[in-house]
Amino acid sequence: MNREQALLIVKEQLTEQRYVHTMGVMGTAIELANRYDEDTAKAELAAIFHDYAKFRPKEEMKQIILEQNMDNRLLSFHSELWHAPVGAYLVEKEAGIKDEAVLNAIKYHTSGRSGMNKLEKIIYLADYIEPGRVFPGVDEVRELAMISLDEAFLKSVTNTIAFLMSRRQPVFPATFEMYNSIVMKTEVE
Repeated sequence: MNREQALLIVKEQLTEQRYVHTMGVMGTAIELANRYDEDTAKAELAAIFHDYAKFRPKEEMKQIILEQNMDNRLLSFHSELWHAPVGAYLVEKEAGIKDEAVLNAIKYHTSGRSGMNKLEKIIYLADYIEPGRVFPGVDEVRELAMISLDEAFLKSVTNTIAFLMSRRQPVFPATFEMYNSIVMKTEVE
């Protein structure tokens, strides 16, 4: 599937504002993939489809989580997390994308997971630092992303967890597992 086909499919699923965000994520993902020697076609496709299910009704997403035996812990956390794993499922079902690497990058772009691979980190980070994002700490992560994918990734994860904790919001267990896997790997090396 080429870029134009993918964007046409996605545009039908998103608001104009979210489509602009998606274009920013796509450009950022391609830039990061080029910088860190990752498959740019896979990064582009995952970035285009990363928010495919963002505006699906919550009840539909809940049903898919239950019917597809996804991690049911998701249902105890903010529904903002749901669109990533549900999106990966729907992208395969509705758009016919079968590439497991692309689907996993979509699936883990909100919660993360322990041992994320380079493509998954790129999509997570591109979503965090795309040019339309404006919040405290994003510029520091953008600067780090030009120096070290892993350092930028760690900083984005740390910022996200700190943000949630500062608002007394729960942190999904896989997000803590992701953080621990990064820090423990760093300490070992």
